[in-house]
Amino acid sequence: MVVQAIEEALVTAAKKAGRGLTNISVTVNKKTGDILAMTEKEIVEKVEYPAEEISLEEAREIDPDCLEGQWLEIEIDPKEFGRIAANVARQMISQKIRGAEKQVIHEEYRHRIGELISGTVRRVTKGHTLIIDLGKIEAILPGRFYPKDEKYHIEDRILTILYDVQETENGGAEVVLSRSHPDFVAALFTSEVPEIGEGVIEIKKVVRDAGYRTKMAVISNNDKVDPVGACVGMRGARVKNIIREVGGEKIDILPYSEDPFILLKNALSPCEIKQAEYFEEEGRIVLVVNDEDYPIVLGKHGSNARLTGELVGMKIDFHKKSEYQKQMILERKQLSLLDNALLDEKVTSLEGINTLVLDNVLSSGFDTSRKILETTPLDLSTKSDISLEMADNILEEVRKSIIKETQGI
Repeated sequence: MVVQAIEEALVTAAKKAGRGLTNISVTVNKKTGDILAMTEKEIVEKVEYPAEEISLEEAREIDPDCLEGQWLEIEIDPKEFGRIAANVARQMISQKIRGAEKQVIHEEYRHRIGELISGTVRRVTKGHTLIIDLGKIEAILPGRFYPKDEKYHIEDRILTILYDVQETENGGAEVVLSRSHPDFVAALFTSEVPEIGEGVIEIKKVVRDAGYRTKMAVISNNDKVDPVGACVGMRGARVKNIIREVGGEKIDILPYSEDPFILLKNALSPCEIKQAEYFEEEGRIVLVVNDEDYPIVLGKHGSNARLTGELVGMKIDFHKKSEYQKQMILERKQLSLLDNALLDEKVTSLEGINTLVLDNVLSSGFDTSRKILETTPLDLSTKSDISLEMADNILEEVRKSIIKETQGI
């Protein structure tokens, strides 16, 4: 393609050289790079059109056996084409090569988006963009597409995924690679875990904060195969190989569920959710965890909390149990002071609270919403002979029911 581009460009350059040459052919020796430019002229007795004709006398200096009326091939020195012609040739060659590269890129790489691909670092350019030699072409790995703590040098081998094939401003195309995309981790697991390639295990969702943490939800299409265990491998062999490739990044593998609340519980395991309040219109959920679990659910730089929210598709606000209880005490106190008859009505049922437990509470004197809101979890637990956790649940249900009933008042 390159040789053909040069030949076509030089033919055009010769025609633009201003010598009136028309019947021109150019051949490039692929081994030596030598250029042979030829033009055809008719042998005549008297030359009237020098660009197309040659006298018999001049012709016989080249070929002694030639005759008038014949056509003679005459070699042209490409250096005579001039600077303008050379610029035309250069532009045409560049355009042809870009077109050839674009064709190769589209044919070879467009259908491979999302696949693992390895190459060699050739250059490091502005913005820490790496130029990667893939063999036939060079691809780019932008600085924003690999973790900041990863450092590469010229001639380093690098494993990436093919992120995109995009058009360039000059009419060509370029292959864009990535190591920070969640699909990179998914592709590594697909390569490492045969059950994924066979369709026994399916990766349902991957969220990632490159360099810090990845959360991957998997499901098994075979009841006899544990999806998490298969991805971890015997003694963690499979996941260790992938962690090594991503520079020690933490990878959480969890069972997938269509129920976002079960998925949320799986994502935060082994930390226990003590309380949850869902605000559907806002797409937000408030979670209360034990004080000792709070740093764990947040994670480094808050990455665990962000990724958990991305995984379940909602915004999550985490609260320490101690702080949340203080906030709830204040809120319940404010509710108990409302001048609303609803607070003084007899409580007959509470959502999610067992009837026998509620009877204990009512018979202990806490028979209205106001009386329940005015007490503390410890006082309610002691006087009603229920667990402290159950007392917390009752107070929370009363608080939510009153807020629901008094909305807009």
